Amino acid sequence: MGMAVNNLPQMAQIREECEVFHLTDKQIREIMSRLHNDLLKGLGKDSHATSIVKCWITYIQDLPNGKERGKFLALDLGGTNFRVLIINLGENHFDMQSKIYAIPSHIMTGTGVALFDHIAECLANFMKEHNVYEERLALGFTFSFPLKQLGLTKGILQRWTKGFSCSGVVGEDVVQGLKDAIARRGDLSLSVMGILNDASGALMSCAHKDPYCRIGIIIGTGSNACYVEKTENCELFDGEPGKPDLLINTEWGAFGDDGTLDFVRTEFDRDVDVNSINPGKQIQEKMISGMYMGELVRLALVKFTRMGLLFGGQGSDILFERGSFYTKYVSEIESDKLGDYTSCMEVLEELGLSHATEADMAGVRHVCESVSRRAAHLVSAGIATLLNKMKEPRVTVGIDGSVYRFHPHFHTLMCDKIAQLVSPGIHFDLMLSEDGSGRGAALVAAVACRQSLGVA
Repeated sequence: MGMAVNNLPQMAQIREECEVFHLTDKQIREIMSRLHNDLLKGLGKDSHATSIVKCWITYIQDLPNGKERGKFLALDLGGTNFRVLIINLGENHFDMQSKIYAIPSHIMTGTGVALFDHIAECLANFMKEHNVYEERLALGFTFSFPLKQLGLTKGILQRWTKGFSCSGVVGEDVVQGLKDAIARRGDLSLSVMGILNDASGALMSCAHKDPYCRIGIIIGTGSNACYVEKTENCELFDGEPGKPDLLINTEWGAFGDDGTLDFVRTEFDRDVDVNSINPGKQIQEKMISGMYMGELVRLALVKFTRMGLLFGGQGSDILFERGSFYTKYVSEIESDKLGDYTSCMEVLEELGLSHATEADMAGVRHVCESVSRRAAHLVSAGIATLLNKMKEPRVTVGIDGSVYRFHPHFHTLMCDKIAQLVSPGIHFDLMLSEDGSGRGAALVAAVACRQSLGVA
C-alpha cells in the first residue's frame, strides 16, 4: 500500500501531478508553429514524400451551394459497420433513409474481393427495399481509411486501420474494387461520382447549410482535419486547372510521429503508444481521440493509487486492467454538477472502487478534466493553425465525432481556446456536423452531377 509522498493534502498533490497535462500558452504557440511547418511540407512537391502530415489532395473543388437536386445513394465504410443511404435533395427538404449493415469479422480480415462483394450485395438489397433497384443512380462513397487520391473517383488505400486487414486492397484503387464487385453482379446501374473521408464529409454536410464552412474536423475514435486551400499552394495538384480552391485532407492524426510533440508528451502518452496496435504512429491522435482518452485517465489513476493519493492506496482488478476505463466515463463524470458525484460514483462502482471517498471522486474528476482539457486545447491549436494559414475573415468549422458530440465541455473549451489563438480579425463558428459521412458522400455525388450538367 503506497503512502502519500509529502504533507500536501491529497487534492493539492493530485493537482500537482496533473500539471503534466497542462499546456502553457508558450507550448501551444510552439505546437502551432510546428504544425504549420508540417502542413507546408505536406503540400510541397519536394517535401511531400518525407512529410509526416501528408495533406492529401482530395480533388474536391466545389462545395455545395444549396442548388443540388435529385436522388443520390451514399456508402459509408469506416469501421465495423457500414451504411447505405438514399438521399433526396429538394428545394426546401433533405430526406434521408439509411440502413446499417454489419461486416462480419471473417470479412474484415478476409479478401478484398469478399469485402466488396458483401458491400455490393447489401447495396442491391437496399435498392430493392427502397424501390430504386431498376434506376440509374449516382453514388458517393465515404471511405474513412488513409487514402492517396489520384482523382475524385480514384483513391489508393495506404494502410488499413481500425481492425481491418483485407488482403489485396492496400496499394489498390478502392473505387475500382467497388465497381468490379458491382460489375460481377451485373444487376445494378450505378455511377460512382466521388470518394471521400469522414472529415471531408463533415465539411460538405455543413457547407450545404452554411456557405462559410471551410474546415471539417473529426474528434471521435480518431482525429483528422480537412480544409479548403488555395489551389496554387497545392504543388502536387494535377487536376483540371482554373478552379481557385481545393479541399485538402491533412491526416493530422500523424502529427508528432517524428518526435515533434515529445516535448509535451507524458509517461502516460508513451504507455498508451507502446501498448497500441500501431506504436509510433498517429501520435497526435493518441493525445486527443476517443480511442485513447479513457486509457490515459486510467493510467494516471493507477499511478496516483500506487502513490497512495487515491482510494487509500487500494485499487481494484478492473482498474488495473487495460482499456477498462471507457472514454464515455470521462464525459459522464464531467457531466456531474460541481460538488455532485452521482455519475462518478456509478462509474467507480462499475470499476470495483466502491470504497472511494468524496475526496477520491474530486480527484478522479480532476484527472478527467486535465486529460479532456488537454485534448480540447490540442485540437484548438490545430484549428487555429488552419484558420491563421487560410486568412479568411469568416470561417465555419464543421465538426463530427463522439468526443465533440458527447463531452459536456469540449465545445466551450474549444471556443475559448481558439479565440485566444486566432489572428485578429478572423471570425469563426463551430458547427456540429449532422451525419457528415452519410450526407457528405451524397453531397459530393450531387455536386459532381451539378458540375457535369453545367449547373454551376
